[in-house]
Amino acid sequence: MARILVTGGTGYIGSHTTVELMQQGYDVVIVDNLSNSNADVLDGIEAIVGTRPPFEQVDCNDAVAMADVFTRYPDIVGVIHFAASKAVGESVEQPLLYYRNNLMSLVTLLEQMKAHNVHNIVFSSSCTVYGQPTPEHLPVDETAPIQVALSPYGNTKQINEEIIRDEAHADKSLQATILRYFNPIGAHPSAMIGELPNGVPQNLLPFVTQTAAGLRKQLKVYGNDYNTPDGSCIRDYIYVVDLAKAHVKAVERMLSGKSEEQVEVFNLGTGRGLSVLEILNTFIQVTGVDVPYEIVGRREGDIEQVWAKPDKANNVLGWKADTPVEEVLLSAWNWEKKLRNIE
Repeated sequence: MARILVTGGTGYIGSHTTVELMQQGYDVVIVDNLSNSNADVLDGIEAIVGTRPPFEQVDCNDAVAMADVFTRYPDIVGVIHFAASKAVGESVEQPLLYYRNNLMSLVTLLEQMKAHNVHNIVFSSSCTVYGQPTPEHLPVDETAPIQVALSPYGNTKQINEEIIRDEAHADKSLQATILRYFNPIGAHPSAMIGELPNGVPQNLLPFVTQTAAGLRKQLKVYGNDYNTPDGSCIRDYIYVVDLAKAHVKAVERMLSGKSEEQVEVFNLGTGRGLSVLEILNTFIQVTGVDVPYEIVGRREGDIEQVWAKPDKANNVLGWKADTPVEEVLLSAWNWEKKLRNIE
């Protein structure tokens, strides 16, 4: 079977995608520098799938090490590129780190793909490229205008998309699929893998589950004065396992020559916007666990409301995110309980 290189494969979305690829019969090789993940994730993947994927602890910015990976795995036919720094707030504080990590890693990867005749890439992009969409562009489809990024993180995603388009224009053999995700949450139903950030979580749900588990005193809700029904930010929260399956569909589409354009773009979301407070209250409801929280000021770089119009992914890619949010929140809590040995 074809081998897929998964960069950032021990990370949150990368590990779930690795599982889905392997379960569909693909060979995988993971590259990750473990800057925001842990090699123990490989145990979880092995526990679910039954085999352990090859793992190379390599930084995607390291051209020599990346060349070596492509040389040692000559059967690589496609790449899914997740490896990136990904926290909006941190990117505002450390922009240069984000530009180095997120731009150079893609450039290095594309150079090595070209040198080793690998022509297919799935790029992990983000709904942050749409900024705060105007009301006529909500829900957001792929034709919504790209807006000036509100954070260096969002900007790196925009620039990376441009890099891919420019390289595809120059190299007609390159086939790319850009997947713009909305907000991934939840954990594998086995509770063998899930979201495990190093240090303080930057995403909502790990903060919720860690607070529920007693690791954190209380959750901060950033702003309740937004122009939304309950005043808190609205996002399109998508189950990470559903999201992972979309990557397999994208790989299949490219490898079977079904892509209609050299660079295809898909928005991946549920099509339903939920507020921070709705997520919080639903979590409390389905788990029966209280989560103390306080309302604090808005956080720089945060977008007020955004949710997807996923029709193109539904109809063209043949993919749909339809796991009920209650089930997703429960999966996140089961993962947290396993991590903390909570009965």
